[in-house]
Amino acid sequence: MHNKTLAELAQGLKRREFSSRELTQHFLERIRRHDRRLNAFITVTPERALADAEAADATLARGEAGPLTGIPLAQKDIFCTDGIRTTCGSRMLDNFPPPYDATVVARLAEAGTVLLGKLNMDEFAMGSSNETSYYGPVRNPWNTECVPGGSSGGSAAAVAAGLTPAATGTDTGGSIRQPAAFCGITGLKPTYGRVSRWGMIAFASSLDQGGPMARSAEDCALLLQAMAGFDPKDSTSVDRPVPDYGAALDRDLKGVRIGLPKEYFADLDPAMAQVLEAAMAEYRRLGVEFKEVSLPNIGLSVPAYYVIAPSECSSNLARYDGVRYGYRCRDPRDLEDLYLRTRAEGFGAEVKRRILIGTYALSAGYYDAYYLKAQKIRRLIADDFRRAFQEVDALLGPTTPTPAFRLGEKTGDPIAMYLSDIYTIAVNLAGLPGMSVPAGFIDGRPVGMQLIGDYFAEDRLLNIAHRYQRETDWHRRLPPDFA
Repeated sequence: MHNKTLAELAQGLKRREFSSRELTQHFLERIRRHDRRLNAFITVTPERALADAEAADATLARGEAGPLTGIPLAQKDIFCTDGIRTTCGSRMLDNFPPPYDATVVARLAEAGTVLLGKLNMDEFAMGSSNETSYYGPVRNPWNTECVPGGSSGGSAAAVAAGLTPAATGTDTGGSIRQPAAFCGITGLKPTYGRVSRWGMIAFASSLDQGGPMARSAEDCALLLQAMAGFDPKDSTSVDRPVPDYGAALDRDLKGVRIGLPKEYFADLDPAMAQVLEAAMAEYRRLGVEFKEVSLPNIGLSVPAYYVIAPSECSSNLARYDGVRYGYRCRDPRDLEDLYLRTRAEGFGAEVKRRILIGTYALSAGYYDAYYLKAQKIRRLIADDFRRAFQEVDALLGPTTPTPAFRLGEKTGDPIAMYLSDIYTIAVNLAGLPGMSVPAGFIDGRPVGMQLIGDYFAEDRLLNIAHRYQRETDWHRRLPPDFA
């Protein structure tokens, strides 16, 4: 059952080929057998999962099931879950059981899904390799000596290895798309404001966005249908109708115009270029027209991001002081000692680095020189995309510069690590939707093709990805050790 897409599992449940309880037990057993090699889960919730499955089977028996009723999935450990610890991959929140569910968690539960557990991640979503987690690194199921990407590495690895048919992720600078590419699955970062951020622990509030991770575009459409929509509890949520994503999947691509940003292809690795050329050939057979476009300010996205994101993280993480909740140092001498030792002991090295950078950029005398200038660059980047979408319906390029790199390869060089997201960061700065679609392999490791859409054009991206996946089988391939 673990080799089926989420859509196929939903059909099997409706035909009563298996029950939700049987399906849930199957995935719980796979977690038990395989996760010790991957470290994808921080918390497994078998009692909750079986209770959810029993409820789903009762709903199925009454004929009242929805598209996701009885489907097991796992949540990235950045989404608050009522009574189930939510750690954000940090020692700071190791003992934190939230008193409420995040909106994403609640909506998926209302859709009838089964919660298998909480997935490992880079600490407070800060990282590109899932090596900064307090609970240890996650390993890539295609090569366990390699990283799965980050920060949603646990989600990507668990889906790729068949430990869960689907998972949630969050994307601040590529943290859904990059691990999806490294692990050979499909990941969608929606338009900023399309999916509620309420109950999603904040890293950079103007950049963070939750989204689905699964095998196929069809699966992501099913998940996004349940996740998306206005939430009055989230001030950044957009009050805009949610389209029927499934209805758009099979639309004809004849005459669709896809732009190729020349900046993305200028210094592209030849092996990656070959993968994208093969994908473009498939699209041409489907009637797609390609056009070169330019995003002249895209080269400024990485420096702008690494001023804006740390600045917002410095502000958001100020709440972890040992007073209200979370980790607290032992026997503080006074209030200052409580603050200093709690934060020094509770945060990891990468989180501390970004807090320091952000605090410096926001300080008096440097705000105009760094933070304000980065925000101006952000507007230039968004304007580049706006002009491009006046000419084309979507953009295509690489998701990552290379396939997954080896564990420890970049931990000593933060700049090299940050450049892992060079093709994804601009999408977050502009607030656009983007997705990574499996497109091939390089040296036995998966690589992804990135599709970028105009604001709230998730239906178009899902359509373009789905039609490609009807012609290829990259998204159906499983790591040999986990098949």
